[in-house]
Amino acid sequence: MLTDETKPSDFKKSEQADYTHIKGWGIDADPENDPVYPMKKRTNEEHEGYAWERPQQQPEDVEILKSVERPNLTAAFGTASPPEGVNGAIRKIAFRYSESSYGRWLPLVLADRVGALEGIIDDLKNGHVPNIFAERGWGAEWKYNKKNFLLKIAAAAAVTAVTISVLSSKKKNQD
Repeated sequence: MLTDETKPSDFKKSEQADYTHIKGWGIDADPENDPVYPMKKRTNEEHEGYAWERPQQQPEDVEILKSVERPNLTAAFGTASPPEGVNGAIRKIAFRYSESSYGRWLPLVLADRVGALEGIIDDLKNGHVPNIFAERGWGAEWKYNKKNFLLKIAAAAAVTAVTISVLSSKKKNQD
């Protein structure tokens, strides 16, 4: 069961909300107690809101994942790439959660790692052998940080060995 899923309606601002319990709330509401009051020309536009025309909306030609806190697309233009593969499926799951949730960010980190692996597999399918050693910066790490680089390699080898032994022991127990 997903417990921290949120909907855009959960973030609607209530005009009747009382924020006086928050320390410092409304501290700038009194112009007589405002240190910049004599220098600032007040028109109270800050309180009424600014009137502006929304820029042209980016066309939604492909699936674009959107935050639950922001149900519409931003006005910023960019090149959207639709979520695809295993990493896209993980991203779709992550975008069900609030931006303040581990349920959002941990799957996105995992999706990045899976995407990197999918990229390597895609390179190999297209006949290109990636230079993982150079792309990951291991040459510089070896040159300037040998001790930690060797620790990382040892840790990765240990995790791999434990994973393989656990998986092989499960397979033997099933047989």
